[in-house]
Amino acid sequence: MITQQEAYETMMSEARPMGSERVGLDDALGRVLAEDVRSDMDMPPFIKSAMDGYACRRKDLANKLKVVEVLKAGAVPGKTIATNECAKIMTGGMVPEGADCVIVVEEVNVLDTDTVQFNGESTRDNVCQKGEDMQVDDVVLTAGIRLGPQHIAMMASVGCVSPQVVCRPRVGILATGDELVEPDVIPDVSQIRTSNSHQLIAQVRACGAIPTYYGIARDTKESLDAAVKTAMSDCDLVLLTGGVSMGDLDLVPGIMKANKVNILFEEIAVQPGKPTTFGVSEEAACVGLPGSPVAAFTQFELLVKPFIFSMMWHEYRPGHLRLPMAENRTRARALRENWFPFKLTDDGAVLPCEFHGSAHVESICEAYGLAHMPVGMSTIEAGALVSVRIL
Repeated sequence: MITQQEAYETMMSEARPMGSERVGLDDALGRVLAEDVRSDMDMPPFIKSAMDGYACRRKDLANKLKVVEVLKAGAVPGKTIATNECAKIMTGGMVPEGADCVIVVEEVNVLDTDTVQFNGESTRDNVCQKGEDMQVDDVVLTAGIRLGPQHIAMMASVGCVSPQVVCRPRVGILATGDELVEPDVIPDVSQIRTSNSHQLIAQVRACGAIPTYYGIARDTKESLDAAVKTAMSDCDLVLLTGGVSMGDLDLVPGIMKANKVNILFEEIAVQPGKPTTFGVSEEAACVGLPGSPVAAFTQFELLVKPFIFSMMWHEYRPGHLRLPMAENRTRARALRENWFPFKLTDDGAVLPCEFHGSAHVESICEAYGLAHMPVGMSTIEAGALVSVRIL
C-alpha cells in the first residue's frame, strides 16, 4: 500500500503528452495553449486619453484654453496643440501632438462654445503611454495555460485568431457490476442505478477531455475483458469503476494484467479510495476506481484530474487553503489519511458535510471542497486550522 502522495507522483510520471492542433479563437475556451502567444503590436498603439476631458499642455493649465478640435475614440488628430490651446477628447481617444496631459471634464469651466478653463489645483497626466501595457513581440500568454475568457480577450487583442492548443485526451469510462442498471431503468430489489459512470463523464468533460461511455460490464471475465479491450484500443485513458477490491468478483486488476497493463499500484493508504488501481500499457493508461461514488469522485479529483491535465501539458493547481474548523470532527480509526467533504460557513469556517460513508453521494452535492486529516489524527478540534482543497 502506498501513500496518496506516492500515488500522485507515480501517475504524474506516467502521463503521456498529447499532440497539438489549431482551433478557431472562439473554440479555444477551456483548451490548453500549446505555444506561446506574442503581441503583434504595441498596446496601446498610440498615446491615448484615459479620461473624458481636454488634452492640453501642462504649462498652460492656469490660462484660458481655446478648443481647436473634438476627438472621439478612433479619430486621428488633425491639429497640434499650441500655446493656450486644447482638444476636447473622449476616453480612448488619440492624444494630439503638443499635449502632455488631459484635464477631466469635472474640473473644467466652459466659458463659451470654444473656450474652457481648468478650475482645479493640479491634475494627473490622465494619459496611457504607447506600449505601456505590452510591446511588439512580447510574450503575452505562455504555453501550458488553460484558456479562460480573459485569455481569449488577450489573444483577440494581439490578433491570435487560430491558437495552437493541446489535443484533448480520449477517456473511456466503464462501469462494472451485475447489480448496476442505467439511470433510466427502475432498479429491481437487488439493483442500483450507476451514478459513478455519469459522474465521471461529467468530471472528464469538465477537464476539457473527451469522454466515451462503454456502458456496464457484467461480473464475468468475458464481459469485462471485451469491454476493456475495446476501450483501450479507442482511448488514451480508461477509467473503470467497481471491481477493484478484494471480493471474488473484483476482476478489474486481473483483467488489466491480462491486457498487458503494467499495474503500478493497487491500494492507497487513504479514505475514501483505498482500492484505487493504476497501470499503463502501450495503448493506454488505466485507472480502476472504487465503486462507491464519493470514493470515485474524491480519487478523480485527487489523482485523475491532475493526470488528465498533465497529459494536456497543464500543471493543475487547485486552490489549497488552511481554514478553521467550525466544529469538532472525530474518526474511530486513523490508520489512513482522510479526505472529507465540507461546506463553508458564513464566517469562512469548515463545516463537515453530513456523511454516511463513501456511497453517500448526497454528501458531495453541497461540498465547497475536500478537507484533509493526516495519518494518525483522530480528532480535529473546533477552531483548529485544517488543510482544504477547493473543488
